[in-house]
Amino acid sequence: MSEPLRFSGVMPANLLPFTADLSIDEPAYRRHLRWLADTRGVTGIVANGHASEVSSLTREERKRSLAIALDEIAGGCPVIAGVYSDGTAEAVELARDARAAGAAGVLVFPPTLFMWGAQLKPDMVLRHFSEIAAHADLPIIVFEYPPASGLGYAPETLARLCEIPQVAGVKDWSNEIVAFERNLRAIRATGRPVAVLSAFTMSLMASFLLGADGAISGMGSVTADLQAELFAACQKGDLDGARAINDRLDPLVRVFYAPPFVDMHNRMKEALVALRRIPAAHVRPPLTPVPSDERDAIRRAVEAAGLR
Repeated sequence: MSEPLRFSGVMPANLLPFTADLSIDEPAYRRHLRWLADTRGVTGIVANGHASEVSSLTREERKRSLAIALDEIAGGCPVIAGVYSDGTAEAVELARDARAAGAAGVLVFPPTLFMWGAQLKPDMVLRHFSEIAAHADLPIIVFEYPPASGLGYAPETLARLCEIPQVAGVKDWSNEIVAFERNLRAIRATGRPVAVLSAFTMSLMASFLLGADGAISGMGSVTADLQAELFAACQKGDLDGARAINDRLDPLVRVFYAPPFVDMHNRMKEALVALRRIPAAHVRPPLTPVPSDERDAIRRAVEAAGLR
């Protein structure tokens, strides 16, 4: 009998509030983290992910963001640190930072270099993750991107990554249900206790019903409660209940992920402002603020979802 999965359930990727001068708004960040950690069904939190505008953060800011999350949550649930880097050596250092701070694991993003053909050279992918595993030695969640992006890994490559002992999960953002199912089957076939954590937020119910072990989602920063209820309903086989929750999530999915997709987390910040969970929706360049007509649409979607 295999050991139980280390990661499962709903694990939101936190948003990161900024002040008007675009420094980290620590009081607002702590309130946001506290709401997430106190939400029933939340089993972990991911800091320094896409939702936190990680590409705009310096290494010191990433350390600070993680330190605040670990301090505020104080062991209430695992905190995973995003490792966002285009170089393996830097990724190792970021993973070491996370381990030294006390993170429960790391979520490793694919280097953008991989879009130039790493799908045809899986040994590049294996080398990247093997170096992180060997030199940082903490649980790793592999971040799977959509195949169309050029950064996604083939199911066979994911299966090979699962052979690395430190790999404990895959965040699957393949964003296409056929690819998601193929990845799920390939990971399960390895026999290793590797969690499949859906990031397929545009169709989360479908991925839960296929057998995902949970979710890692930036949208969870706004809807952690509904996502946790949806996961629980799917786990119980309560399809009518799951559909009802999915119907509440739908208006938010449509406004958050409308074109241009790059604005998804900006829009989620505006939803948190509408809910009075953070004071302002400042974003760092090159991101730009959400226009007023979109803010109105977001407020209507928040009301339609019955959030409070």
